[in-house]
Amino acid sequence: MTEDVFKVGSYTFTSRLIVGSGKYKDFATTKAATEAAEAEMITVAIRRVNITDPGKENLLDYIDPKKYVILPNTAGCFNAEDAVRTLRLAREAGNWNLVKLEVLGDTQTLYPNVVETIKAAETLVAEGFEVMVYTNDDPIVATRLEEIGCVAVMPLGNPIGSGRGLANPFNIRVIKERAKVPIVVDAGIGTASDAAKAMELGADAVLINTAIAEARDECMMARAMRDAVRAGRAAFLAGRMPKRAFASASSPTEGYIWD
Repeated sequence: MTEDVFKVGSYTFTSRLIVGSGKYKDFATTKAATEAAEAEMITVAIRRVNITDPGKENLLDYIDPKKYVILPNTAGCFNAEDAVRTLRLAREAGNWNLVKLEVLGDTQTLYPNVVETIKAAETLVAEGFEVMVYTNDDPIVATRLEEIGCVAVMPLGNPIGSGRGLANPFNIRVIKERAKVPIVVDAGIGTASDAAKAMELGADAVLINTAIAEARDECMMARAMRDAVRAGRAAFLAGRMPKRAFASASSPTEGYIWD
C-alpha cells in the first residue's frame, strides 16, 4: 500500500489534523498542544494574533514556520473586501500563499456569508493564492467554490466553537463524493468521536481549535484528536460493513454435524 498522504494545493502532509492557534491561555500551551497533536499545519487569525511585531510576544517565537505550515486566516472579516485585504497583507508579511478564507455573516452564529465568500474567493484565486475556503455544508456551494479554483473546501460541521459535532453527516458525505479537491471538516467538532466520524465519512482532514484549546487537559485532548483522525481515516479506507435490518450470525451454520 502506498503512503496515504494529504495533498492540498502545492503542499503534501502526512498528518490529516490541522489545528488552530486561538483561545489558548498562552503561546506556550499552543506550542505544547500543537506538538502533541503531531500536526503539520496551524491556522492563524491575522487580525487577532501578533506575528509581525518583534517588540511584543509573538506566536512565531513558539510555532516555528520552518517546522509548521502557517495557514493565515481571515477570522473576524465580514465582507469580501476586508478578507482580501487581510490575506494580501499576510502574503506581504510572511510570503504565505496557502491561505484560509472565511467571511462571516454575523457575530452570533459565525455562519459564513456565502455571497461575500464567493466574491473574495474569485479575487484571491485570480491573484494566485491557494485558497482553502470555509463555507456551510451546502453541496451546491461547495461545488461552486471548487469551480472557482479553491484548493480545498472546508464545510462546517456545526457553528464555530459550538462543540456540537456533525449536524448533517449526509451533506458532508455528498460534498465529499462530488468533490475533486480535498474536503476538510471545519468547525463544530467537540471531542474525539466527532473527529473520527468526520474522517469515517471520507473527509480528507479536519481542522480543530476550540475542542483542544478549551479541554481541561489540552495536550491530552490533542493526542486524542490525533488518534481519532488516524482511526477514522483507517476505517474509511478499510470500508465499513453494511448495515442490516436483522441479525447476522458471526459463525456459519452450514457444514456442521448437529446432535
